[in-house]
Amino acid sequence: MILAKKRRRGKRAGQVSGVVAIILAGALWLYRGGYLNQFINTGRENVTISSQTSTNNKVDQAAYTKLAKLDFASGDKPVAMINGGKSTLNATTWKSEHIDYGNLDSLNRTTTDTAYLSQRNLGHSSGRPSQDWTPTGWHYNRGSTDIYNRGHLIAYTLTFNINADGAYSQGSEGSSDNPKNLGTQSAYSNQILMQIYEGKVRQALEDGKKVIYQVTTVFRGDELMPRGYWLQALSTDNSLNFNVYLFNVQPGYTFNYLDGSSRVHSDMKVDESGLDN
Repeated sequence: MILAKKRRRGKRAGQVSGVVAIILAGALWLYRGGYLNQFINTGRENVTISSQTSTNNKVDQAAYTKLAKLDFASGDKPVAMINGGKSTLNATTWKSEHIDYGNLDSLNRTTTDTAYLSQRNLGHSSGRPSQDWTPTGWHYNRGSTDIYNRGHLIAYTLTFNINADGAYSQGSEGSSDNPKNLGTQSAYSNQILMQIYEGKVRQALEDGKKVIYQVTTVFRGDELMPRGYWLQALSTDNSLNFNVYLFNVQPGYTFNYLDGSSRVHSDMKVDESGLDN
């Protein structure tokens, strides 16, 4: 009888040890980059952020900090869904067409622009004035491949009839060279990724919707080139609703975000499967 009890105790101890070993192994796998890193590295990180209004043109700083810490690795997806892809803007704050241009920060970097748009703000890119402003982290393109763009936070073609101060002004041309609306953006992020979501905003405006569109450049620490662009849009009828983060990356190149310099890196790739285009 005593021997049988000892055997049962030994069996239970072995089972407990086995469970503990499995838990520890799982925790080690997570720590070393299993599911947690996979979840982040897919570029589909779902960052939970608190509700916000856009009346003061500010964003949730906890979410901003999380986004600034995200690293992009070769093979990741270039777009992250934030808050389940749903905007936290408040549709009731749309009163009239205007743009709240965020002031440059202490390092002369762009911050957040929030646009309140209607069909009256649509324009065309033909005949757009030249851009002379040099945003932080800017480098002139050299060689046959252009990898740097002066990227508008709020697209030029969405800013017609709004003056440089952001007020509605019939006949005003779009915002082309406004320092508060230009950041150093990779050609890929600007011409491929940004176009997807600007197209959604443009289509909603063409359909007669009223739209709030907010873009934030996300910097890590004192770096001069944005790590990414955080985009939110919401129409007053809720038919347009997105909340995404675009990594500021370029296939075939890597950036030093501290100063914006770059180097060729043939192994740098992006996973474009499932891009919402």
